[in-house]
Amino acid sequence: MNVSPESRTVGVGLISVGWMGKLHSRAYQTVPYAYPELGLTTKLVIAADTAPDRVDYAREVLGFAEGTTDYHDVLNHPDVDVVSICAPNFLHAEIGIAAAKAGKHFWIEKPVGRGYEETAAVQEAAVEAGVVTSIGYNYRHAPAVEHARKLIADGRLGRITNVRAVFFSGYASEPNGALSWRFDRKLAGTGVLADLFSHATDLCQYVVGPIAEVTALTSTVYTQRPKLAMGSGTHFAVIENGEMGEVENEDYAAALVRFGPSARGAGAVGTIESSRVAVGPECGYQIEVYGTEGSLKWDFERMNELKVCLGRNNDEQGYTTVNASPRHGDYAHFQPGPGNSMGFDDLKVIEAKKFLVAVTGGPQENSNIHDAASAAAIVSAAEASSLSGQWQKIEEIHGTTAARV
Repeated sequence: MNVSPESRTVGVGLISVGWMGKLHSRAYQTVPYAYPELGLTTKLVIAADTAPDRVDYAREVLGFAEGTTDYHDVLNHPDVDVVSICAPNFLHAEIGIAAAKAGKHFWIEKPVGRGYEETAAVQEAAVEAGVVTSIGYNYRHAPAVEHARKLIADGRLGRITNVRAVFFSGYASEPNGALSWRFDRKLAGTGVLADLFSHATDLCQYVVGPIAEVTALTSTVYTQRPKLAMGSGTHFAVIENGEMGEVENEDYAAALVRFGPSARGAGAVGTIESSRVAVGPECGYQIEVYGTEGSLKWDFERMNELKVCLGRNNDEQGYTTVNASPRHGDYAHFQPGPGNSMGFDDLKVIEAKKFLVAVTGGPQENSNIHDAASAAAIVSAAEASSLSGQWQKIEEIHGTTAARV
């Protein structure tokens, strides 16, 4: 299905009405308000969820015209131009391939597949169908990150020498946290590698460039957790004195990486570290980039700030804190001046805008299925390295939005 540039109303279908599905819905509705100059409007056509109460919520609260418990109804609906796929990880590949075959442009949360093979299958289906895709790498849209990317592209940091990325979260730090699908290899694939590490690899590639080699190690801090009946709660649920089951994937991962020849940081080295059991960080997502003429630091928990040091011989040494402002990224569409903070939900609005612009024939600035395949290749290489203890080479995937010279 093609949405012509002349048609400025885009019909939206949603699959899974959880937290992320609600965010997608609000993002679509906010785009016309945040970007009136685009002349785009959205129509919430139909939402699907296996839980009838969520279907009712989609109609009565989110504003979808129709609801269903069968996601195929969304893909077969003639008024749906784009589909948001917000289901659990183990359904992503199945639904993504089905959406491509139905000719629907789709915005899908990561990880797209439970490994590189599934992700590559979705990539192949999307390319064959010629549909526009977008991936839920929302952190890259922070105005401070966009500013960091531009500073690197403009050579302000000199030659990039090394990079450090960390994504620490405590959502699984409670030992009695429920054994949800996230800890089941059949349902989730890898653990923190697919969940958090993949975000960090995407940010490194978006800002610095393609990663060419990786060596990694992983560990599982809590090898057993109390069982949780499917659909009865989330991985935030705490169960005391429950029947224990085995955790089948990793809680922690760390990697050394080397950036490839096409990267803006060609030949640079770096570290990527992630944990889902850290006590303290809740969304401790940070990237540091060092060059011969300067460096920068960004932390999502202070997402509207960027610490920058430019020049080796300045009178003022150390970091300057730069507030995100209308000069950076899409900030001006949300706030009038520095110091007025943007939030997580705003990043999803930017993501929705980039997706809809691409769907309606505008610039292809959205993350895409090639970015997802690239991140999945790094995750698979990191897992292979953790088992073998050897460096793994990563073949560069074309068509991504990674920073390149």
